[in-house]
Amino acid sequence: MNLFRLLLRTSALFLSLAVLAGILSGGCAAGLIALINATLNQNQASTTTLVWIFAALCLVRLITNLASQILLINLSEKAILDLRMLLSRRILGSPLPQLEQIGANRLLATLTEDIRTISSAVIIIPFFCINIAIVIACLIYLGWLSTTVFLIGLCFLLVGIFSYLLPMIKAMSLLKLARDQEDRLFNHFYAITQGTKELKLHRERRLSFLREDLRTAALLSRRHNVVGMSIFAAAGSWGQILFFVAIGLLLFILPSLTKIHSTILSAYALTIIYMISPLEHIMSMLPTVTRVLVALKKVESLGLSLPNYSNKTSSEQVLDSEKFWQYLELVNVTHTYYQEREETNFILGPINLKFHPGELIFIVGGNGSGKSTLTKLISGLYVPDTGEIYLDGKLIDNHNREWYRQQFSVVFSDFYLFERLLGLESSNLDAQAQNYLVQLQLDHKVKVKDGVLSTTNLSQGQRKRLALLTTYLENRPIYMFDEWASDQDPAFKEIFYTQILPELKNRGKTVLVISHDDRYFHIADRIVKLEYGKVKYDQKSNFFKF
Repeated sequence: MNLFRLLLRTSALFLSLAVLAGILSGGCAAGLIALINATLNQNQASTTTLVWIFAALCLVRLITNLASQILLINLSEKAILDLRMLLSRRILGSPLPQLEQIGANRLLATLTEDIRTISSAVIIIPFFCINIAIVIACLIYLGWLSTTVFLIGLCFLLVGIFSYLLPMIKAMSLLKLARDQEDRLFNHFYAITQGTKELKLHRERRLSFLREDLRTAALLSRRHNVVGMSIFAAAGSWGQILFFVAIGLLLFILPSLTKIHSTILSAYALTIIYMISPLEHIMSMLPTVTRVLVALKKVESLGLSLPNYSNKTSSEQVLDSEKFWQYLELVNVTHTYYQEREETNFILGPINLKFHPGELIFIVGGNGSGKSTLTKLISGLYVPDTGEIYLDGKLIDNHNREWYRQQFSVVFSDFYLFERLLGLESSNLDAQAQNYLVQLQLDHKVKVKDGVLSTTNLSQGQRKRLALLTTYLENRPIYMFDEWASDQDPAFKEIFYTQILPELKNRGKTVLVISHDDRYFHIADRIVKLEYGKVKYDQKSNFFKF
């Protein structure tokens, strides 16, 4: 992905019109220079025709310059909007294992730093294009004045460009290294926000983290940025002095080598002096453009692609749990963890399980036995490495997996709580939510108005109850709870197991519960125990004596 392709993909028409307006603007600028030079070299007063031509060129220059800027500003802002939405859709549409492999710190750095960098270039793109158009038009005018002088000047220009590009390549590589350090910095920032308690409680750990991790990454980022930008500054200064060197060669050296009319020399000098300003603008913008190119490569390096979503309407997304499905089956399903620095991989499966509407199943097992991974496989967040998942005999594959996921309401152990009841449409949504808040014993702390929760600043157990509120309102056929009761007080834990779960079961919901609370195992219809990634047993709960 490059900047031009990003703009072209956004609107080829706007880009074409903006380029055309920029060319006309640059042509008018060159025309004004030519007219001024012609007027200065004539021996008589300016005619009315020249005055009107001058006025017309000024007017056209004003209109085309303004039109080009407005078109490019609209185009650039739309490109940023499209890029933000595209990247967000790609992240949400990518397989969960791929996102876990990329890491939250890289995703966050891209969504913030890279998009901000690209956004900062939005304002300079119009001026960058217009200044390039002016320079090109002036070069065309210089070629029209004298082919010989132009070819000599072009050779000098190529030498200057080459001497400018060499340090630019080095500077760009340094800015890329600085951007790589941003990923590490975001990882450390995440550690600060999530590990504050641990860092506060251990002074040596805190000092070691600040000195060895955070400061090292920050210093490397600073060093690469300083050296890279210094190279840009040196190259810019060299580029600026080259213009005056060119004028010196034109005025003092070239006349001794070949015969050139004084009017051509003055026209060249005037035009080159006029070109200094737009060229200086172009060179000052190059560091920002370079950062944009690095940011775009970072966005592209994530390797995220848009999925093919189901075209079913929203009314077809969720099944009626009491009428339209009979069983969910996992056949020889496996999932492998590819862990670095490990000689062996952890393999979950092969798993063979079958679930029916109205069942309450407890999934038990020790830590690391694969319980949470199994819930992700069942809910379609993970794609099985081998084996198949069937819903009423229909194979779940890439064509219907998005539809299949819509049958689940899940509260994960690492759940996220939104401040709004997103995606829930009901004429009496607030009333329904308030009734559930009473049942969850949160009505004294949380209110709902227009689908917005008054607060989410609660204890972890209370936040889990709010997450349960969302699943209630979703009213999906299959419910899954990953260690939901682990943060609840004994009184509400009793309510969860003896009231909430049986109520969901009585409504025809299939309920899968990951739990270590063996005192409540008797309320389950079945107990599925995992051990080292395998199903040790799948038995009815009355088979056991608790």
